[in-house]
Amino acid sequence: MITATGFNELKETLRYLDQVPFDVTRKELYTAAELYKGFDPADEDSFNRCFDSIVYQQYKVMGQHAHSVRELLARNLHDHCIHTALARFFKNHDHRRCVGIMGGHALLRTDTMFRSIAHLSWRLTREGFVMLSGGGPGAMEATHLGAWMASRSASELDDALQMIAIAPSFRDKGWLASAFRVIEKYPQEKYASLGIPTWLYGHEPSTPFATHIAKFFENSLREDNILTLAFGGIIYAPGSAGTLQEIFQEAVQDHYLSYGFASPMIFLGRRFWTEEIPVYPLLEHLMKTGKYKNLLLSITDSPSDILATLTQFRTTQGQ
Repeated sequence: MITATGFNELKETLRYLDQVPFDVTRKELYTAAELYKGFDPADEDSFNRCFDSIVYQQYKVMGQHAHSVRELLARNLHDHCIHTALARFFKNHDHRRCVGIMGGHALLRTDTMFRSIAHLSWRLTREGFVMLSGGGPGAMEATHLGAWMASRSASELDDALQMIAIAPSFRDKGWLASAFRVIEKYPQEKYASLGIPTWLYGHEPSTPFATHIAKFFENSLREDNILTLAFGGIIYAPGSAGTLQEIFQEAVQDHYLSYGFASPMIFLGRRFWTEEIPVYPLLEHLMKTGKYKNLLLSITDSPSDILATLTQFRTTQGQ
């Protein structure tokens, strides 16, 4: 039997859950329109008043590791609902065709690698793959831009790349506004892509080019989902600490065949992954010496090679 003290505690908890700036019982993944509700591309300062910024501000005030039990409960309920919404997303999209692209958040829109990723994602989306990324700027944004433009021509994709080049970095004025201008000029509802960002890195804005956004408070949930949902394979573009972490997390999953099979691990940028950060030779060595097993490794500079590898894997999996 609940005591008067317990009843009052429950009442205060429910009141707290009702007052947080996010819905702890939401049923669907976010859209860019929802995350950026209140943002006006003509008013740069309005970014600080949009939904996403308000939630991030609360996150910072309450702390990354919130000491408030009610705040922790609110975040956990929210993340549970996002996880459930992801399951619903994959009732409509074959997770065996979900391909992730991992890479640096600092990659500039004017970098040749950004263009390469966008065109690769554009091509893969047109071939029936569902693109996934960490949902932020840099290589992640390039992934979703390519998927967004998949119903358009390659020259129109190049036009979109030129439109956003006015703000190369997510730290530059006009970064978000220029993305929304591309969306306005090139609307689409045919192709879906999935971004999985986190408020832990809330200083990095989520790309509005992702049609479905699973934004989590808990980064460990986010990281796990990024890797486990990309059953069709993962492409590693040049990156740093975060990308390296994802490489070895995926290698462990594949080594143990945690989900019954290993997915392709494709490294984009031969010089980068063999000389600048020589992870690829290390993985080859670990495979040769038996420290890792089951890894489906490949390295290339060619989008055609990547498409061929992913298509062959899809065929072997009966997709």
